[in-house]
Amino acid sequence: MSFNIDKQTADELNLMGKYRNGSVYHLFNQVKTAGGQQVLDEMFRNPLEDPATINERAAIFKAFQQAGLDFPFDVPQLSLMREYLDGSTAGNMAVTMVDTLIKKGLASLTRDERYRKKVQGLQATIVTLKRCYLFLHSLQPPTGRYAGQVKDILSILADKEVDKLMNIDIYKPLSISTLAFYDHLLKKRLHEEMERVLRFIYELDVFIAVAGVAKARGFAYAEALPKGKNILSVKGLRHPALQGAVGNDIRMEEGSNVLFLTGANMAGKSTLMKSVGISVYLAHMGFPVAAEAMTFSVREGICSSINVADNIQLGYSHFYAEVVRVKQAAEAAASGKRLLLMFDELFKGTNVKDAYDGTLAVTSAFAEYQDCIFIVSTHIIEVGEALKGNSNIRFAYLPTVMEGSRPRYTYRLKEGITEDRQGMMIIRNEGILELIRS
Repeated sequence: MSFNIDKQTADELNLMGKYRNGSVYHLFNQVKTAGGQQVLDEMFRNPLEDPATINERAAIFKAFQQAGLDFPFDVPQLSLMREYLDGSTAGNMAVTMVDTLIKKGLASLTRDERYRKKVQGLQATIVTLKRCYLFLHSLQPPTGRYAGQVKDILSILADKEVDKLMNIDIYKPLSISTLAFYDHLLKKRLHEEMERVLRFIYELDVFIAVAGVAKARGFAYAEALPKGKNILSVKGLRHPALQGAVGNDIRMEEGSNVLFLTGANMAGKSTLMKSVGISVYLAHMGFPVAAEAMTFSVREGICSSINVADNIQLGYSHFYAEVVRVKQAAEAAASGKRLLLMFDELFKGTNVKDAYDGTLAVTSAFAEYQDCIFIVSTHIIEVGEALKGNSNIRFAYLPTVMEGSRPRYTYRLKEGITEDRQGMMIIRNEGILELIRS
């Protein structure tokens, strides 16, 4: 099974988009190589579901963060090596020799660049393999799977012919026989081994880049627990894309797995929900999270309803689109999957009476599902009063402090249900009524 997250949720949390400022992907996209970019893509699109694997990857990132390493490879040389290994070669050594001779002859007679590129590619491969050898002998790798990877790469570099290759002086002319021999060796007999070396380097690029982001922004690493525990505990949670954001503590568990969130407009409810969703997603990747500490039981997916829009093609009104979204979430919860489900302002596309009844009924029903974690926000604070008898629901709000006629938002989560209603005050402060009357 794979971690379940649909496009709407990914868009609402702004997870993807390598070139989109403000996206979570863009935040971590500090890799230096095209191969590192591909590895980062894979990690973002394939969150992990095994607690041991998640914790192991997090430990690797943490070890690189503590080591404070810079990427030790020359990126143009890596690109030349990649291009060289992707180039074709003949089926046997004799034909490879003839092909190399022909390319050198053409280079002498015409402007054929293939021979020069072959020489540059082999030189780049020598430089890269030598750097890899020196780096690994100075590295103190984390234990577990990564230590096994390091051992595997070292065994490849210890190959007699590879060792001989690394000791070639690239500043001296390479003979035809040397070019032909290593062209055949690297692209045929050791093709898979060279691919493993490059993959290792690309992963190293990601580990160093992500660890650097974590160090610069003060992120922490989450601890993953088995699915059955149904725990989400975060200290100092904040949105990763906001510098200087206020941190909040959240604790949810079996028997208290519904968070009912209230607060005025602009108090920070949507941002808090997005922060929770982003942290849970990143934690499943083994990535650092914007928090002081985090412990979570593994989820099987995330579903959110934060910025639901109407659908002209399907003829859905805003309200009906909300209803469809809640139905999808209910079906997912009823399937027995352990999910994080978040709903911001349930049924805001309809009248207050129906929104009250719908929010009350849906939240009460969600509270019956002990295997999922729910966050529901609303402006309709009367719903909270009606839900107070449900022991499975925790009530919290984001307060507003009035400074004269101007609201100030603390973004600091408090227990209970808010009494704040500043909608008309904001309208008056903006001078809308006077503007209309004039």
